[in-house]
Amino acid sequence: MGQDSAFFITTPIYYVNDKPHIGHAYTTLACDVIARFMRLDGRKVHFLTGTDEHGQKVEKSAEAAGKPPLQFCDEVSTNFRTLARTLNISNDDFIRTTEPRHIAACQALWQELLAREEIYLGAYEGWYSVRDEAFYTEGELVDGKAPTGAPVEWVKEPSYFFRLSAWGDRLLQHYDENPDFIGPDSRRNEVISFVKGGLKDLSVSRTSFSWGIPVPGDPAHIMYVWLDALTNYLTAVGYPDVESESFQTFWPANLHMVGKDIVRFHAVYWPAFLMAAGIAPPKAVFAHGWWTNEGQKISKSLGNVIDPYALVENYGLDQTRFFLLREVPFGQDGDFSHRTMLLRINADLANNLGNLVQRVLTQVQKNCGAAVPAIQSPSGEDQVLLAQAYALLPALREHIAKSELHQFLNRLWDVINEANRYIDREAPWTLKKTDPPRMATVLAVLVEVIRVVGILLQPVMPDSAAKILDLLAVPNGDRGFSAIETGILAAGAPLPPPSGVFPRLPVPEAP
Repeated sequence: MGQDSAFFITTPIYYVNDKPHIGHAYTTLACDVIARFMRLDGRKVHFLTGTDEHGQKVEKSAEAAGKPPLQFCDEVSTNFRTLARTLNISNDDFIRTTEPRHIAACQALWQELLAREEIYLGAYEGWYSVRDEAFYTEGELVDGKAPTGAPVEWVKEPSYFFRLSAWGDRLLQHYDENPDFIGPDSRRNEVISFVKGGLKDLSVSRTSFSWGIPVPGDPAHIMYVWLDALTNYLTAVGYPDVESESFQTFWPANLHMVGKDIVRFHAVYWPAFLMAAGIAPPKAVFAHGWWTNEGQKISKSLGNVIDPYALVENYGLDQTRFFLLREVPFGQDGDFSHRTMLLRINADLANNLGNLVQRVLTQVQKNCGAAVPAIQSPSGEDQVLLAQAYALLPALREHIAKSELHQFLNRLWDVINEANRYIDREAPWTLKKTDPPRMATVLAVLVEVIRVVGILLQPVMPDSAAKILDLLAVPNGDRGFSAIETGILAAGAPLPPPSGVFPRLPVPEAP
């Protein structure tokens, strides 16, 4: 497998000052779908997630909990590992910024920037938000607060600075030469506008607290938490050993998936740090939107935080995975409601897909001797439906390449809906009496469409797709995307008794 087939995808690393919520689940799930898709498509994948454990905010949270910072981080980091397991996430690595490998990588990057005279010692004076771990100018404040609404404090201390001001033109050139570097377009436009507004040198060390990675050669300073956090992506592929097989295979990263609130750090600061150190920037940064809850902004103070564990418990794991990616155009903000989730699960999963599988396989069981029927003399209609199913993979590759996860599902459901219309038109239950060979062909076409859909559904709903493929007795070795063309089921192969894949859920009356 050549290097071109390698694919490195990352979630942001999550702050350990609180427990996981729907936003963490959403980002991680999106990455999981893309990582699973790439593996099934024959690519060598490295999928990274983890926790960001340094900085003033973490230090204050640990203090409030009455625990030493590392003990606090150990406990909260475990919550994020548990979330990944609960959501059936297929990450290859889980990184913590308190690990020795990461501290070594950060200090090596710092020394590289220092050697290239991209960092200098000065003093910082200005507004700083502990909650955002970000510096703001006077002009960016809104009613005395950060643009995010976070409180700010005036900070005055010695600081090392990164020469960000020197990188504006080179960043704009990079965006121009790599139009897919930032997605979606709304975020790209926002970043370009920010850089065109002029960049100031960035304070990259602090002396007023101690929970962080010491600056090499000047341990009174600790590294600014964002320089520390972003470096995790390099750490995970073996930096500073740039000759290692891992680094050579997987860097530059193919995709950093982030929430829209941290796009500036990933699309401005990060590529500037990397280029300044002589390292290639990532190929793409995609910033998805935020969820609201029944029209309201989600916040702890309102008590309307959506708990991903509760969603899985109430609606099912694959149902939750499906809904979060199906409901909202990926990259835009979306509104969550329990009623919408129930209606979507019942309509798309129980009625459309589940019912199709059940109807087809029940008839095969009863009328075709519980074995795969043969396609004989296919009609134009049969060929149209099969062609639509076989056209899915190239179309889905394009949607995945653009992080259009909702379109991925829309395209799949177009074919599922077409298969439902086809079975209603062809009415194999009537053909049983009037034209049994035609009945067998119709059911054989539907079995083949279900097989293709089952294979392509695996990235989003791995367990449910496996159940569908089990009902078709598809061998484990024939479940990758290459088997779509080669793994067609042999006529006469026995099939197990059908069973339901998606139960209907009770929907309460609308108020």
